Amino acid sequence: MTTPFQVFGGNAAAPFVLKLHRGEGMVLLAMDWKTARPPDNFVGIAIAYKPPGAPDFFELKNRLSFDDASPSSSAARSPRFDASVSPIQKFRWVHFPFRPSQTGAFTYRVTPMSMKPDGSLTKGKAQTAKITLGDETYPGQLNIAFTRGYVSSQAFVDRYLDEGSIATLLPEKADDGLVFVPTHPKAAVAREWMGFEARRAVLGVLDAALADPTAQVGVVAYDLNQPEMLTRLEALGPRLRIIIDDSHPHGEAHSAETQAAARLIPSAGAANVQRQHRGGLQHNKSIVVDGATAKHAVGGSTNFSWRGMFVQSNNAVVLTGAAAIVPFAAAFEGYWSDARTFRRQPPVQWVALGLGGIDASVCFSPHGDATLRLPEMAASIDGATSSLFYSLAFLSQTGGVVTTAVENATARADLFTYGMSDRRKGITLVRPDGNPQPVFAEALTGNVPEPFRSEPTSLAGGVGTRMHHKFIVVDFDTPNARVYTGSHNASPAADRSNGENLLMLRDRRIATSYMIEALRIFDHYSFRIARKKGGRYRRAADAQATAVGTGRAAVVRP
Repeated sequence: MTTPFQVFGGNAAAPFVLKLHRGEGMVLLAMDWKTARPPDNFVGIAIAYKPPGAPDFFELKNRLSFDDASPSSSAARSPRFDASVSPIQKFRWVHFPFRPSQTGAFTYRVTPMSMKPDGSLTKGKAQTAKITLGDETYPGQLNIAFTRGYVSSQAFVDRYLDEGSIATLLPEKADDGLVFVPTHPKAAVAREWMGFEARRAVLGVLDAALADPTAQVGVVAYDLNQPEMLTRLEALGPRLRIIIDDSHPHGEAHSAETQAAARLIPSAGAANVQRQHRGGLQHNKSIVVDGATAKHAVGGSTNFSWRGMFVQSNNAVVLTGAAAIVPFAAAFEGYWSDARTFRRQPPVQWVALGLGGIDASVCFSPHGDATLRLPEMAASIDGATSSLFYSLAFLSQTGGVVTTAVENATARADLFTYGMSDRRKGITLVRPDGNPQPVFAEALTGNVPEPFRSEPTSLAGGVGTRMHHKFIVVDFDTPNARVYTGSHNASPAADRSNGENLLMLRDRRIATSYMIEALRIFDHYSFRIARKKGGRYRRAADAQATAVGTGRAAVVRP
């Protein structure tokens, strides 16, 4: 039985409404004041949560306080940063509970805080709600898994940079990835934290293949420089066939991808290792496992690399079942046998994944004129009636009908639009009022204003964007909710030239998960803009006071 993915607080006497949204290893708490605005003495909210089976609540921490205390790693653990003492001044909050996969419901208590003339705080009437997370989106069928993408964050600095420099944890150059050995004293737990659910899910598929001696494995890899991946692929021996991109710079003699191919030939056999780049790139990041007990497929944006798993914001879609792997196996065979004619083969069409109760399909690039997906994606955006959330690497660089559709959607007064895209010198954030907010490289890394601590540079794990997602969420809060995601960059090259995977998921639980991820990383960078622009602790900054008084903008939507 599937547990609810959206839950309301039930206290009618509270002055605000509360809605919990289930995410992947995270919870979005959305609050909205019942009247037009909170009273003038309202100073924020306190959030506490109780894990399944725990006797007591744990207060969430803020990083800012009324007394200007520095939010260092030690200070942030002190009671003065408890949200009941230093209230959170936002009407939405994404929380990562400890061990989110544990059985049972997490209980959240949200309390409005007011300030008396003497500066003391008082509590208002609270809302309480319970939600179950679980380890998989749809157990045994489909799992959406995200990386944390938080190397540029105070949380990462607090946990790991006190123990050693970034150079002891991640390779500086991608081509050094296969021989890099972390010397950081917390390397193992840091990888687990950074890779989050996506790393566990992808490696778990390969572990399942290794445990099933009948399993045959097909892998298509764009980036391949992560030792945990390669050692598993080597262990599969001749049960593995792999296609590795050889576009520039992957095709160079010194590249990690060339190194990986050379290492896999002795174990898999030379006939089982191919290099190709299609008309442009072999940009897939896909796995298909077909065995007596292990039947899995992986798509999404997560490259099999240090940067893909540990630095960038990425997602992986893991599918289970005999029907679900069929289109992935067909696409692999198409690439393997004759990549030049792929655009005329069946995998370029939408193929249903055959999941029980989940409307999900997949197709693969490159496409011919009759099967292009960009016009369809643009039409879906144009037809949105409620909301649009997106996180699209390179959208601001590639152009095309999807870019135009996103621009048109942002200008619509009737559509709630939040989004972000990568750009060569940073990223672009787009708010519901249509105002793009560029965040340049210096705002992303290493130069967060005081009192925050310096963060790592963008070179960690190799060169490339930090926001690497490729997903669009249309009308997440309606029965027509749908998500487009995969390795497909929503660009003309992704449609016509590259090898790509693209999934269409028409499901509210899945759409809600991607919506939360979009808000999570949007708010992360939006706060950095506010810090760069507005001096110290601006309570009225965009990142602190969005969405007062509208259930829609607070992501409540009763």
